[in-house]
Amino acid sequence: MKRLLSKYWKIGLTILFGLAVFLFWRFRYPFVLSYQEQLQLFLFDDDYFFLERMSEPGGFARYIAEFLMQFYNIVTIGAAIIALLFMLIQRLTWQLFYPRKIVGKLYVMSFIPVLMLWYAMGDENVMLTYIVSLMIALALILLWRKVPYLPRIVKWCLLLVILPLVYWLIGPMALLVALWIHPVWGFYVMGCMLLSAHYLPFPMIRVVLGVSYYRVPSTLPYVLIAIPVVYLLQGVALVFFRRFGHALSKVGKRGAVVCSVIVVVAAALLIPMNFDKKKYELIEYDYLVRVGDWNGIIAKAEKQMPDLPMSVSATNLALGMTNQLGERAFDFYQHGSEGLLPKFERNFATGQLKGEIYFNLGMVNTAQRFAFEAMEAIPNYNKSGRVMKRLAETNLINGQYEVARKYLRILEKTIFYRRWAQRTMAMLDDGQGGKSIDAHPLYGTLRKYRLQDDLLSSDRELDKICGQLFLHNQQNMMAAQYLLMMPLLDKDVPRFMQFVQAVQKRIPYNPRSCQEGIAFAFFQQRQNPPQGFINDYVLRRMNEFANVYGSDKNSPELDRFKNTVWYYLMVGQ
Repeated sequence: MKRLLSKYWKIGLTILFGLAVFLFWRFRYPFVLSYQEQLQLFLFDDDYFFLERMSEPGGFARYIAEFLMQFYNIVTIGAAIIALLFMLIQRLTWQLFYPRKIVGKLYVMSFIPVLMLWYAMGDENVMLTYIVSLMIALALILLWRKVPYLPRIVKWCLLLVILPLVYWLIGPMALLVALWIHPVWGFYVMGCMLLSAHYLPFPMIRVVLGVSYYRVPSTLPYVLIAIPVVYLLQGVALVFFRRFGHALSKVGKRGAVVCSVIVVVAAALLIPMNFDKKKYELIEYDYLVRVGDWNGIIAKAEKQMPDLPMSVSATNLALGMTNQLGERAFDFYQHGSEGLLPKFERNFATGQLKGEIYFNLGMVNTAQRFAFEAMEAIPNYNKSGRVMKRLAETNLINGQYEVARKYLRILEKTIFYRRWAQRTMAMLDDGQGGKSIDAHPLYGTLRKYRLQDDLLSSDRELDKICGQLFLHNQQNMMAAQYLLMMPLLDKDVPRFMQFVQAVQKRIPYNPRSCQEGIAFAFFQQRQNPPQGFINDYVLRRMNEFANVYGSDKNSPELDRFKNTVWYYLMVGQ
C-alpha cells in the first residue's frame, strides 16, 4: 500500500483537484454554466465553421470551446468538462516545467497556474476559448520538446510555417509557444499579429489581446495576462533547476507540506474573492426564470431577501405566475414600480428578464423587441440559442409562421434545441392552419391574451397596458395582478382605488394586499369600508397599526407590520 501511494500520489492529487473543481461548478455555481451556454449559438454547419470561426485568429480554439460549452446545458456534463480541462492543464504544466527527478516533492507548485485560471473564471466574461487555447499551447510546447534532433535550418523553416498557423488556430496564445522556444520567434509571431490586424475587421488592441478570449471586446483582465507570464517565468526557472537541482532535491517532506499548505490556503482565500456575490445572485435568478422554476425563486427570496431591481422583479414575476402576487408581494422587499419591471439597461440579463415579464403578461410584440435587444447586447456579438427560441415562439403566437420557420431551421442545426425545433416545426406542418398552436397550453393561451391592435407602449404606462390586457381577456390574471400592484408600489392610493373597482366589477379578485389598500384608503377618508370587502383580521390589524403609528412613528412595534401595505406606504422599506 505504501509503495502504491508513493508511486501514484501525484495523479491521485490531480484527481482530487478535478473532483473539487467538478463539485464547485456542479453544486455551487451550476446556474453560471447555463448562463454561459445561453450567450452563444453553436451550429453544426459548414458556414459556421469556415466563414464565422476560421475566418478569425483563434477561431479553431473558439470553435472547440463553443462546441464544449453547448454541453453546459446539462450542468453535470458542463462541470465535468471544466474539471477535465483543468486537470489536463495541470498535468501539462507538470510535464513541461518541473523536472520530476529534481523537485518531485514540489508537485503542488504545478497547480499554481490552473488555480490562477480558476480565480480568473470568477469573472463571468472569461471565455472557455482562453482555456482551450492555453491547453493547446502547452501541448504544442511539450510536442516541440519531444521533436527529435533536426538541423537548425530545418527547424527554422518548420517554425516559419508552423507558428503563423498556430497563431491563426489559437490566437495570441501562440506568443507563449514562440517565446518558450526562443525570444526571436516571439518577435516573429508579434509581427504576424500586427500584420493580421491590418487586414482583419477588428481593432488592433482586440487582435493583440485575443478576439475571443474575453467576452467584452478590447479588454483582458490582468490575471489572464499574468498566467502566460507565469509559464514563461517557469520556463526560465528550468535553467535554475538544472544548475541547482541538487539543492532542491534535498527539500524534505516538511518543506513540501509547508508549500502545499500555503498554496491550498491562498487558493481557498483568493478564489472566492473574484466570485461577486451580488452578481452571481442575479445570474441565479435569471437561470430560475429561464427554466420557469417559480417556486424555486420564491424559496430563494424567502431564504435571503432580494434587494436589487432585477431580483425583486424576478420574485414578483414568480409570485404573479403562481397567482400569489396580491397575497405575498409585501412579504418581500419592494423597489417601487421597478419591482415589477426593472429599468432598461443595455445588457443581456436585464433585457431577457423584461422580455420574460412582457411575454407572460401577453405583450408578445414587446417581448419580441426585448429579445432582439438582449441578443444585440451580448458584448462579443454572439447569437443566443435562448433568444432564438424566444423569437421563434413570439412569431408562432403572432401567426408569422414563415419567420418562425426561419428560426426553427437554424435551431435544428444545434444539439440541445434540435428536438424542440423539430416538434415545433411539426405543429407548423400539420396542415391545420395554426390549430395546433391554438391548442398549445402556452402559445394558445398567450395568443388569446395578446392585444390584436398595434400600439406604442412605454415602461411608464405599464398600468395602462395591463388594464387593456385585462379588459381584452379577463382570464389574464397576470395582467390583473400587475394592474393592481403598480399603483400600490407607486404609493398612488386614489389610482389604486380606481383600478380595484374596475377589476372587482369583472372578477372576484380580492387578495390581502387589495384589502389592506382599500382599508387604508377608507382610513384616510375617515370612513368605514363597506361590509364584505375586508375581513375582520385585516381591519383589526389596521386599527393596531394606526394606534401604534399615531402614538410613535418610530416605535419598534411597527416592525410587526412590515409585510403590510400600510407599513410600505407610511414607513417605507
